[in-house]
Amino acid sequence: METRQGKSVFSGVAIGKLFVYKKAKQVVDKKTIEDPAAEVARYMAAKEKAKEQLEMLKEKTMKDVGEAEAEIFEAHQMLLEDLDFVEGITGMIENDKVNAEYAVFVTGEQCAALFLSMDDDYMRGRAADVNDISNRLIAILSGTQVSAEAMPEPVIIMAEDLAPSETVQFEKDKILALVTQKGSANSHTAILARMMNIPCIVTADIDLDPDLTGKNGIVDGFTGKIYIEPDEVTAAVMAEKKKREEERKLLLQSLKGLPTVTKSGKHIHLYSNIGSEEDVDSVLENDSEGIGLFRSEFLYLGRDTYPTEEEQFQVYKNVISKMNGKKVIIRTLDIGADKQADYFQIPKEENPAMGFRAIRICLHRPEVFKTQLRAIYRASAYGTASVMFPMIISVAEVKKIKEIVEEVKNELRQADIPFGDVELGIMVETPAAVMIADMLAPEVDFFSIGTNDLTQYTLAIDRQNQSLDDIYDPHHEAVLRMIQRTIECAHAHGAWCGICGELGADMELTRRFIQMGIDELSVSPVFTLELRKKIREAE
Repeated sequence: METRQGKSVFSGVAIGKLFVYKKAKQVVDKKTIEDPAAEVARYMAAKEKAKEQLEMLKEKTMKDVGEAEAEIFEAHQMLLEDLDFVEGITGMIENDKVNAEYAVFVTGEQCAALFLSMDDDYMRGRAADVNDISNRLIAILSGTQVSAEAMPEPVIIMAEDLAPSETVQFEKDKILALVTQKGSANSHTAILARMMNIPCIVTADIDLDPDLTGKNGIVDGFTGKIYIEPDEVTAAVMAEKKKREEERKLLLQSLKGLPTVTKSGKHIHLYSNIGSEEDVDSVLENDSEGIGLFRSEFLYLGRDTYPTEEEQFQVYKNVISKMNGKKVIIRTLDIGADKQADYFQIPKEENPAMGFRAIRICLHRPEVFKTQLRAIYRASAYGTASVMFPMIISVAEVKKIKEIVEEVKNELRQADIPFGDVELGIMVETPAAVMIADMLAPEVDFFSIGTNDLTQYTLAIDRQNQSLDDIYDPHHEAVLRMIQRTIECAHAHGAWCGICGELGADMELTRRFIQMGIDELSVSPVFTLELRKKIREAE
């Protein structure tokens, strides 16, 4: 028996035959061309062909997996048409007189590197999407497209990496688990695996020897372990673990429709965090009570102009309408730091994480801020909407925000445009906000604690700095005391308080948060039912 280790991105146990998947390596040569216009036309034709293929993949995914997952390929189509991406390719062809394959390869590498440099797990995961699109274009241009191999029986797929387009080409009922040498927890492939309830392990120390195909294997999605030719004892233990997990999943499904209340009768509002419009179906499928964090910056990234009021309105309206009366809390623009868009023309900063970002940009550029607020307030007429503001450090900021909100509401009234009753809240993610929480609470309806930034600012540790992993402690007593103080200050002034950072899904802290008096927890949709179970078991 051999044992390998990786990082689990979706739990579960898979037992079956191994299947080593190796894609054809694309070799891109740089060539000088004589007719740039003809080469640009060749690229444009390939782009249209790629759009057709993505539409077919979207339809297949909608049929095999679901509507929300199919929208991954709608996002790919948007990236394919992104002006920066297109102009980067055509510019190289025209100015450097290079072949389209090479221009696509270089531009794709540059775009992927930009996403990988961002300090946001979701946005880093988009690098794989850019690579997928680039590879598709290169394959079309070079005529080297390869379809996924047919599998005679359900198998554990092992690969260097898997693009979403490759994942969905496999027959869904033939995939027991996915194991890759590369990848991340926020790649669309990992997201697909979670949606399909397939155990998934990334960054695994596996050898992709073709001789492994057909051998017996076990994937433990709880520990990230892969067993190759397991012995009888291991096989029996893992079979029992798989059985218990299947029984647990059935139990969790039985929690749908039940209230999220403790044994003593305290109701905890259980909401979901989402990063795009496509995530809403997962929120509803997992029976979340609402959306506690709708990250709006995806509307501003991957483009070369500000999104219009109408564009934003349509997205907010769609999400709010789909939630059918359940609360949707939209976080206003949180761009800057690692999430950059060239058209914002933000000067280079030595320490952008503590620089011109989030609410600071909005208050310095009120025209951008008001456009977003108008879109949110217009959409609020179609359901229950709240809005919260990130990176607050002073009462003066909140007062200025409220003045701008009143201006927006008055403009809408004068234009006879309806809007709903919108709660106003702030994200508490700086030690400054915690220390003046008693002064901030009277100004707002709610606090939402962003534990990711609060932890790194409190501990003075960049959470992305792997060399400091051994001292980065989100359970640090200083962080927990800050959460306690924030809750107490909110309640003392009639505001409610929730958590939307990663600690909200930390089951080791659920009971303590309840004891602190937390009103709401907002987590990734996949954690909803498990967290409901934990809350219902608490006193």
